[in-house]
Amino acid sequence: MGEQIERLQVGIVGASGYGGVQLVRLLQDHPAIEIAYLGGDSSAGKKFGDLYPHLAHVVDLTIEPINVDVIASRCKAVFLALPNGLACELAPKLIAQGCSVLDLSADYRFSDLDVYTQWYKTARTDRETAAMAVYGLPELYRAKLRNAKIVGCPGCYPTASLLALSPLLKQGLIDADTAIIDAKSGTSGGGRQAKTHLLLAEADNSITAYSIAAHRHTPEIEQVCSDLASHEVKVQFTPHLMPMVRGILATVYATIRDPGLVTEDLITIYKAFYRSSPFVKVLDAGIYPQTKWAAGTNLCYIAVEVDARTGRVIVVSAIDNLIKGQAGQAIQCLNVMMGWDETLGLPQMSFYP
Repeated sequence: MGEQIERLQVGIVGASGYGGVQLVRLLQDHPAIEIAYLGGDSSAGKKFGDLYPHLAHVVDLTIEPINVDVIASRCKAVFLALPNGLACELAPKLIAQGCSVLDLSADYRFSDLDVYTQWYKTARTDRETAAMAVYGLPELYRAKLRNAKIVGCPGCYPTASLLALSPLLKQGLIDADTAIIDAKSGTSGGGRQAKTHLLLAEADNSITAYSIAAHRHTPEIEQVCSDLASHEVKVQFTPHLMPMVRGILATVYATIRDPGLVTEDLITIYKAFYRSSPFVKVLDAGIYPQTKWAAGTNLCYIAVEVDARTGRVIVVSAIDNLIKGQAGQAIQCLNVMMGWDETLGLPQMSFYP
C-alpha cells in the first residue's frame, strides 16, 4: 500500500454562490486539499448537494453557519467567496487564529483603503490586516505570495486586462495613459442572485456596455498598472455584457513608444515575460483567442498585434471569468503559498466546442 498523503484542510465561506461552487468543484480534483468546512448565511443548514444536485454524488457536506472558531478549529486555509464588505469583518479574526485567508471579493485588493472606501462605500477598521495583503495575481506577484497570510484575489476584468497590459507597462513600451480597455463578460460575472438585466429574455441576443467611466474594477486595474509603470497611470475601461454564460474577452489598445517595433518583436517579448507562467498562453502572429478556448480552464490566451498605420499595439486576452478570473486563480495562489506546483489540481484543457 502507498503512503497516505496528509491533505491540507480548507474551508469555503460563501459556498452557495458561483465562486463557491467553482471552488468546491475544482478542489475535488486537487490531490493535496480536503474541504473540511462549507459556510454560508442564508444557505446555512442546507445540504450542498440540495443546492447543486449535480455534485451530490461527490460532495456530502452541509453548509454551516459562519463561525470563526469552528472554521479555525478545522481549517488551515480559508477561501472567502463573499460579497464586498463582508470579508474584512472575518479575515482579521481568522488570521489571528492561524488561518491563511484567500479573499475573492474586493476587500483586500487595495493598498490604499481610502480608494476602496471611495469606490465601494464601505469604511474600514482593519488597516493592519489590509497592509499584510498580497494582490493575488501569481504572474506578477509570485514571490510575495510565497510568504502571504492573506491574499486579495483579483477581479475577473482586472485579471484579463492586466495580463494583457503587464509586459507593455513593465518594460515601458507604451504611453501608459493612452491605454484603453474594451472588455466583454458573460452573465455569470453578475453572480447567482436574480437580477432583471441578467434574465435570458433581457440578456440574450443583445450586447450592452455598462458602468461607463465608473466601474469599480477601474481603480484596481490602475493600482497595478501604476505599480508596473512606477508612476501613476489612468486607464479608460469599459465593460460590456455578452449573451453567454462564461468568459471574458479584453481588447486593449495603447500608443506604442517605438514605432520600429513590429508584431513579432512584441510576441517575443510577451513569451519571454510569461515564460515561467504556465497558465498564460501567448499565441503566434495572426491567431486571436476565443472565450470558448478558455472556458472551464485556468488559462489565459493572449494575442498581440502592432498596427503600424496608427502607431498602436492591440492586445487581446481571453479567460474563464469564474476560474482564472475567480476560483481557479485563488487555488493557484494557494498552490504558490504552500510551495506546491502552481498547476496542481487546475484544469488546462477546455471542453470544445
